[in-house]
Amino acid sequence: MDKQEVKLMKGNEAIAHAAVRCGCDAYFGYPITPQSEIIETLAALKPWETTGMVVLQAESEVASINMVYGGAGAGKRVFTTSSSPGIALMQEGISYLAGAEVPGVFVNVMRGGPGLGTIQPSQGDYFQATRGGGNGDYQVIVLAPSSVQEMADFMDLAFTLAFRYRNPAMLLADGIIGQMMEKVILPPQKPRRTEEEILKECPWASTGRQKGREPNIITSLELSSEVMEKRNLHLQEKYREIETKEVRYETHLCEDADYVIVAFGSAARIAEKAVETAREQGIKVGLFRPITLWPFPTKQIAEVAQGKKGVLVAEVNAGQMVQDVRLALNGSLPVEHFGRLGGIVPDPTEIVDALQSKLIKR
Repeated sequence: MDKQEVKLMKGNEAIAHAAVRCGCDAYFGYPITPQSEIIETLAALKPWETTGMVVLQAESEVASINMVYGGAGAGKRVFTTSSSPGIALMQEGISYLAGAEVPGVFVNVMRGGPGLGTIQPSQGDYFQATRGGGNGDYQVIVLAPSSVQEMADFMDLAFTLAFRYRNPAMLLADGIIGQMMEKVILPPQKPRRTEEEILKECPWASTGRQKGREPNIITSLELSSEVMEKRNLHLQEKYREIETKEVRYETHLCEDADYVIVAFGSAARIAEKAVETAREQGIKVGLFRPITLWPFPTKQIAEVAQGKKGVLVAEVNAGQMVQDVRLALNGSLPVEHFGRLGGIVPDPTEIVDALQSKLIKR
């Protein structure tokens, strides 16, 4: 058995290392705090000398997402990274990717907003990610890592899901996960696919005019309303399939709990300590962590919450995921929200205090 390669690194650095190792063909990005270490790490690794991976600093976020559109449209494993206002600039391109069924991958290491906001961490882009921030009826597969290890693991998973469903996929992290340092087991190096393998895996890809092969056209444009409706119905059918097959989540101490805290990403790590603190005080609390924010684990939350006294949704925002939790539980039990804003990271004791004041003492 090969010896595992364990490294100490930031979450942003783990993204870069994992991208090279999972056979990524190209990265197009633009630096913005708190995710600039991704492109810096790729520049230091120089994968173009080892695997042939292209690393290019684009002139803007708009340019980078359109480069992803072109590269992924040719069947390549390509991705971009940014932070909140940069991802906002990419929304038109992401909608194009979804409409043309192009499997691009992008990473959002969130910072506080709205607008330029702060360079401190936030989870304020939940709606942007899960509701489709661009135009039209579309969805993006959204994975929410809560550790440096998951930053590495979810890169390959994002590409796998993106290509499986020909759909854009996002890693939605935040400044805490991007900047924190932990031990991480790096994945083994995958070989980059040959052109023959790409054509076999992606018969839809646009590869120009090759001898004996008609070129595919990659576009999200359709002038016929009837054809456009059929295309949209096809997309909705695909989204239902993803919702059936690709929901991911974790639970912690929910079996005997009277109350459940629902949290994702960095907030879930803080909530896990809050669960420990609450149980030391004799309060039976469990944790439900959505890993896929879309597809959202609606049925699973409802099942776990059965027989409980209440649910507290802990987020580093003004209250976004709490709306999906309330829809999932449909008024069957009280659902309250706790959040901090402006880049302030909550303390576990604040979550316990909110649990007591909002649910237990109500």
